Amino acid sequence: MAQGMEARARPDLWRVCVAAVVGSAIEGFDFLAYGTASALVFGKVFFSNLDATTASIASFATFATGLLARPLGGLVFGHYGDRVGRKTMLSLSLVMMGVATVGLGLVPSYAAIGFWAPLLLVLLRMVQGIAFGGEFGGAILMAVEHAPPKWKGVLGALPLAGVPMGLVMSAGSFALVTQLPESSFLEWGWRLPFLASVLLVIGGYYIRSSIPETPEFLEVQQRHRTSRMPSLELLREHWKITALTIGNKLGEVTLYYTATVFLIAYAIKIGFSRADTIHALLVGAVAQVIGMVITGWLCSKVDGRNVARVGGIVLAVSIAGLITLIESRDSFRLDLAMIFALGVVHPLVYAPQAAFYSAQFPAHLRYSGLSIGIQFGAAIGGGIAPIMATALVARYGDLTPVAYYVGAIGVLAAICAHFMRPSEGHEASSRAPVGVAHAKT
Repeated sequence: MAQGMEARARPDLWRVCVAAVVGSAIEGFDFLAYGTASALVFGKVFFSNLDATTASIASFATFATGLLARPLGGLVFGHYGDRVGRKTMLSLSLVMMGVATVGLGLVPSYAAIGFWAPLLLVLLRMVQGIAFGGEFGGAILMAVEHAPPKWKGVLGALPLAGVPMGLVMSAGSFALVTQLPESSFLEWGWRLPFLASVLLVIGGYYIRSSIPETPEFLEVQQRHRTSRMPSLELLREHWKITALTIGNKLGEVTLYYTATVFLIAYAIKIGFSRADTIHALLVGAVAQVIGMVITGWLCSKVDGRNVARVGGIVLAVSIAGLITLIESRDSFRLDLAMIFALGVVHPLVYAPQAAFYSAQFPAHLRYSGLSIGIQFGAAIGGGIAPIMATALVARYGDLTPVAYYVGAIGVLAAICAHFMRPSEGHEASSRAPVGVAHAKT
């Protein structure tokens, strides 16, 4: 009888995982396509009245607005995700992201409408950020709360792997449009990936509409344990673990956006072609998908907290070597740098987050806890990283201070992971640090 029930449940579980992965891949594509375009296009199209360095900083600043808006999305979607349910908020976030992304592909240039062009760019980017802020925690919970304990690590990593899948689609689409002549690419070619995303959104919405609500949230509803103000209760009773989650998240997003946004622009500045940089980004993203699945499996075998601690240390000690590879001005070494950064280092600090972060918060506050922890970390780390790195290079002339900056945040991430509680299923073999509240309801 038990085997029969498990056989019937398994297709539902995998349908949930497919929906979580597809949705996060689509939103990752939409969100990260902006990062690629900000490195390659936006300085010339929307800030043509500024000098090259100022235009790059302004372009990265509009990119940062999306990350700075993510905490707002985390607060709003987390509130209703803990009160109404995970499924409804995930569908809403996908539609919001699709509308904003198609809108970005339609914004006229600065030459056409002047100041209104960058203003529209910022507003649409903020909508993207709000949508992505609501998406991320919900996609993780959709997989983790459906998964049995021994599978939470690997299945929870799958929606996280959807983001690099989105990066693969983004880099691949830009690899195609950059084959156009320069004038055609700047005039209309860069818009095509944004406009084409509407097809992905329609397909993703259809898939997500078929998934059930998570069993853990249904249990919260049945027990009448939904919180009236989840965010306030979270900050009142779980502020310490929320702060540690933010601190741990900083290392991952600082590495990610330094590698995928700043270093892409920097590589072009020091002589790499657009084709070389997009190729490096593409192979790095493919390696990242593979690395995420492998590291997710590892997190199901060992405590995700241990993986996160090791990841922070590896990030701190490897960043100088990665920068040396890029400074060599060799396209093969640029590929190696991106493969190692995105396919090895980043999965170590990223893949543990789903099951590891979920274990920090009780079920009735988990959407808010995940969203606030992840999105505030993303806003502080990811939003500032390209701007900080550009300013450091402009001041000191090379990437050495960038290595110190990213390395220090890697150490901070490892320290925060050490003081967090272990992932579910690993409590017996790893004592939770003193003072951290138990997350089970």
